[in-house]
Amino acid sequence: MRNNIVAGNWKMHKDLKETKELIEGIKKGLNNSEKGTSRVIVATSFVSLTTAVDAIKESIIEVAAQNIHQENAGAFTGEVAASMVKSSGVGVVILGHSERRTYFGESNALLSKKVKQALANDLEVIFCFGELLEHRKENKHFSIVEEQLKEGLFNLSAQDFGNIVLAYEPVWAIGTGETATPEQAQEMHAFIRNVLAKKYGEEVANTISILYGGSVKPNNAKEIFSKPDVDGGLIGGASLQAEDFVAIANSF
Repeated sequence: MRNNIVAGNWKMHKDLKETKELIEGIKKGLNNSEKGTSRVIVATSFVSLTTAVDAIKESIIEVAAQNIHQENAGAFTGEVAASMVKSSGVGVVILGHSERRTYFGESNALLSKKVKQALANDLEVIFCFGELLEHRKENKHFSIVEEQLKEGLFNLSAQDFGNIVLAYEPVWAIGTGETATPEQAQEMHAFIRNVLAKKYGEEVANTISILYGGSVKPNNAKEIFSKPDVDGGLIGGASLQAEDFVAIANSF
């Protein structure tokens, strides 16, 4: 049985006061709703992690980090280790987000090391991947996605995948107002599950949650989440407003 998951990636937004306020708003909205998703996750800045962990007490909300370094310790000024994230009370980390790949040059090989480091420190990984607009126009989107999966994750054991959540990001639909149609999302998610099945078997593939990450909003979440291989969303801009995020979380 796969978990339905709605994860909010706050990116470089919200100071400590704003973090508390937003989490309180989400908590209130979830408590007042008659239905909801299986898991609700918020990914704050490193500065806000412990504040967020304190704020989520007595709620179903979980806290995630947005990145870690590939080494567990060392002379890496400004970086944060997986062990540090874990010690803050956080159990989840986002790796491979398109912005990390694009702006910071993170390669599949580097991300493979980060995934190993996260798992070694008992962190669950939300692993992001997806194609650029040029890849889709050139009909390379399936091969690009398969390559990212194989090079980033396929050195893991089947058991390791118990701590992996996948997040498909059509990069052309992030922050652009464009959204893949529910049919396009389902097509790619089904392809991803098939790639996993070929490597690890259908039993493993059918237990892995695959999130859609591309301009999910309250007005399109229900239709996207209704597709059989879409298990939730990695939410960007809409996660910064409690009312919108709660509405998305209640779209299952």
